[in-house]
Amino acid sequence: MSLGLLLLPDFLLIACGFLLCRYTPLDRPLWESAERLVYYLLFPVLLFNSIVNSPLQPTQTMSLAGAGVGVMLCGVALAFSLRLWPGVDAGMHASGAQVAFRFNSYIALALSERLGGAQGVAWMALIVALCVPIANVAAVWSLARHGGHAYLRELARNPLIISTLAGLAANAAGVSFPEAVATTLQRIGVAALPIGLLAVGAGLKLGGLKRAPGLAAALLTIRHLVLPAIGLGLGLALVLPSAQHQMVLLFAAMPTASSAYVLAARMGGDAPYVAGLVTLSTVLGMFSIPLWLGVLSALPV
Repeated sequence: MSLGLLLLPDFLLIACGFLLCRYTPLDRPLWESAERLVYYLLFPVLLFNSIVNSPLQPTQTMSLAGAGVGVMLCGVALAFSLRLWPGVDAGMHASGAQVAFRFNSYIALALSERLGGAQGVAWMALIVALCVPIANVAAVWSLARHGGHAYLRELARNPLIISTLAGLAANAAGVSFPEAVATTLQRIGVAALPIGLLAVGAGLKLGGLKRAPGLAAALLTIRHLVLPAIGLGLGLALVLPSAQHQMVLLFAAMPTASSAYVLAARMGGDAPYVAGLVTLSTVLGMFSIPLWLGVLSALPV
């Protein structure tokens, strides 16, 4: 099956969310509640459960983890460097910078399972576990610094950071849950991906981009062109096995996180601008992910 067809079911869910929100009684207020449910409960449980049940095996995954973190740190550095450009509005940049380095974990985990099965999910969960704290610390710092929020308080309340740290601690301690608890956590986590993808579609909107198109173009170029190229190069430099290299490139080519809009809105940023960036990034991802994976498959082994 072609890469495009492998990715099609997940993008069809996004399209379904878009259509449901605009052409049925299931309108925007319902999906705002769904976003909060995914952000504060379903996705943290999925992330926690994936990390707890993944054998981290540092000796076998150190290069994989290094490549993922390297992509993330490059994204943060490049995004923050844009603030030095002449004419860049500080408020727009504080809200939008996160779009260049954050990634849609719903899509990442869904596609890693589709491309690599359980092992692919385990590798992607490791990358997500390491990069979610970096991404959220950087995003919260940018918005808190500009908006005058209490930075450490915002970090301490972030559900993705909390669930990631809890999962890593439970994994390191060898924690196991009774079957009833494990099954409940698994079922809650399973709901995160389809509802999250539907919510991504429901939130698609472009109008806010008109105020700073140059900054938007720069941020999306980093997200969809520069970071995948870095992921491709790091995988070659570290001589990753082909399956792990595919996961690193998939991670690097992800559209930005839909929760970027939620964070910007909650911290007083320019939410309409971020919503436009998230929308365009999601649409670009439908084309860029198969393209970059195709580039990887065309390389000589």
